[in-house]
Amino acid sequence: MIRDLVIAGCSRRKAPERRPLPALERYTGGIAPHLRTRFAGHRQARERIRFLSAEHGLIRADALLTSYDRQLTVARAERLRPLIAEQLEHEFQNRGVPERVLLVLEPAYLVPLADLLAHPARPALQWIYDPRGWAEAAAVLDEWRWP
Repeated sequence: MIRDLVIAGCSRRKAPERRPLPALERYTGGIAPHLRTRFAGHRQARERIRFLSAEHGLIRADALLTSYDRQLTVARAERLRPLIAEQLEHEFQNRGVPERVLLVLEPAYLVPLADLLAHPARPALQWIYDPRGWAEAAAVLDEWRWP
């Protein structure tokens, strides 16, 4: 059972299809294409991937999304913070607190995750500030022995 968690920033680049697509297919920028390729046949690993969306908050890799365009501004990041704190608390209560969390996102995305940084049972955090930092992310996932 994989207990660790990956949180990636959403991507400005998205698949153009109008029909709902899983987040892992909707996002076409950042590390999303690499995650999609690496975990195509690994449902258990995909269940431990979240995207931080400027529109939806924290969403699972297989959550169905329609196309949208919303930039994460400082004001939006601050408004998302309580929602994301609630989403994380719900997740931690239902699935347990992960031992490690890999964050692959731009600095602005840390604002809505501030409560994770201050959580009393805070997992070990690794942050890659370049949302396209796949080589670094892959090295962490290799170290964690993710498939």
